[in-house]
Amino acid sequence: MDEATIQELKHKAEELYRSGDYLCSEAVFTVINDYLDQPLPPEAVRIASGFPVGIGHAGCACGALTGAIMALGLKYGRTAPRQDNQKIIALSNQLYDQFKNQFGSTCCRVLIKDFRFGSPEHMEHCIRVTGEATKMVLEKLDS
Repeated sequence: MDEATIQELKHKAEELYRSGDYLCSEAVFTVINDYLDQPLPPEAVRIASGFPVGIGHAGCACGALTGAIMALGLKYGRTAPRQDNQKIIALSNQLYDQFKNQFGSTCCRVLIKDFRFGSPEHMEHCIRVTGEATKMVLEKLDS
């Protein structure tokens, strides 16, 4: 995949968050589902709706990361019991490590600790994280 496409889709995810259409996990999932020609119908975004703000405001796993892992599964996840899952496991681990290395944590409350919740700075930070998580998935789709 060329860099221009990656940047375009990264910005699309950021705009879905910025506009208020979707939150982090939903934006990543939607962009990747659309890019892959919708292996799931658009309303499947509902499976990503409980992950924002660290899983339902719990502050744990970052929603952008969980959305990215779900989106990665759209291409590499199992479709039947006992199918080989080594590729999705390896790519998910790589994505997790890449995310943690780039942002210093995978925990939402840690990632946003320096921001007042809901402030413009907080929103811009999460928009950027959402875009970067989308980019990370896109870079792994041709693996």
